[in-house]
Amino acid sequence: MAGPSGRPDPDAAAKLRLDKWLWQARFFKSRSLAAAVIEAGSVRVNGTRVSRPGRDISAGDTLTFPQGGRIRVVRILALGLRRGPATEAQALYLDLEPSAAPDPLE
Repeated sequence: MAGPSGRPDPDAAAKLRLDKWLWQARFFKSRSLAAAVIEAGSVRVNGTRVSRPGRDISAGDTLTFPQGGRIRVVRILALGLRRGPATEAQALYLDLEPSAAPDPLE
C-alpha cells in the first residue's frame, strides 16, 4: 500500500478483496459466484457478517461460509498472487473444521 508520499508503506498490512481471495483459493469457480454468496450475507470474517465483496481481508483472518452442503471455517495464511493449481491454493489457508473422528463405539 502506498503512503502519503506515494511510496509503499512497509508498516501497512497486505490486503485483498474477499471475493477475489475466495476465488483464488478455489472455494468458488468464479468471482461472481463468490460475490453472490457474500452479498447474500452468508460469509463471516472474524465472526462478523459481511455483505460487501470488496471487503479487505488479510492473513490471520478467519472466514466462515457455506460451500456445497457444509459450512467451511478457514484461517487465511497468505494472500495469493494468482489463481493457481489446487496445491498452490491449499497453501493459502488452514482448514479449521474438525476432522471426522472415528466413532469410539465401533
